[in-house]
Amino acid sequence: MDDDRPDVLLTGLLFYDLVLTGLGKPPTPGEEIWTGGMGCGPGGIANLAVAASRFGLGTSLATVFGDDFYGEYCRDVLCDQEGIDLSLSRTADGWPTPVTVSIATGHDRALVTHGQEPPYSQDALMGHPPEARTALVHIEAEPREWIGRAAAQGTHIYADVGWDPTQQWSTDLLDQLKLCHAFLPNETEAMAYTRTDSAVAALGTLSELVPVAVVTRGGDGAVGVDQTTGEYAEVPALDVDVLDATGAGDVFGASFVAASLGGWPLEERLRFAVLAAGLSVQQHGGALAAPGWYGVDRWWRSLTDPELRRAYGFLTDRLPPDPGPPVHLAPVTPPARPH
Repeated sequence: MDDDRPDVLLTGLLFYDLVLTGLGKPPTPGEEIWTGGMGCGPGGIANLAVAASRFGLGTSLATVFGDDFYGEYCRDVLCDQEGIDLSLSRTADGWPTPVTVSIATGHDRALVTHGQEPPYSQDALMGHPPEARTALVHIEAEPREWIGRAAAQGTHIYADVGWDPTQQWSTDLLDQLKLCHAFLPNETEAMAYTRTDSAVAALGTLSELVPVAVVTRGGDGAVGVDQTTGEYAEVPALDVDVLDATGAGDVFGASFVAASLGGWPLEERLRFAVLAAGLSVQQHGGALAAPGWYGVDRWWRSLTDPELRRAYGFLTDRLPPDPGPPVHLAPVTPPARPH
């Protein structure tokens, strides 16, 4: 397209992630467990940024890097390796990059994080945001001013929401959906905020508040409504062995945006997002587990299941002729810097 705007605009907190996998059970006090796998890499908002960039989307990220080893490493990976525009980002003197240790057991994980409040807010980083085709945002109780500015200049806002630690699930948060083009919560969040008892019922309520509503259902797939086209679709998840679920929701969101920018039908958008998320959970970490076109192309070429071949037959017309080189997966330890 003859459009020099960023495809995706992002802001949020960056983490350095250290992911431990292969544990049969969570550790208990006084016990030492040797893990079967480990990986490291950027996390947090980087999950969305890398997932979007690996689908060829021009991705602009506004975040804060600490002036330490972790910050420098994450900046190198995002800019030099993944080709993400960091012109809106800043490095903060004396501020430590947040570090998260993720301990994956079964289909879930526990997180331990060290960090401090960043010295720059999202609104300070964004200011008057550049025009972009879309923005992927995480809405919170306190509205971010930049989101309204972005929406006012024509940026389509794709939003998700997180767990409410107070468990009050204030419906006031849903007022922010008037700025959004799409809303993609998981079913627990969707039911809690809409005071409903099923994903489909929650979707019905949300579809009255936002043009495109999607409810993700983990191992049960996803369901969505697009009021702009009159489409409804429900798709199953892939049956995969989960190594690490970190960032799977972010990969789903970025993949859904990529397919939406391509103008795909709703069912294809949902299937594509479910596929990308399913491929991501088979790798270590969040950001560097994103499959990109390379991972999707490799999966499609190796697929023999006739039912899945039929369900995902649309990929024959969607996959690019050149899916690019193999993606970089999360290393066990960061590579040594050249002297």
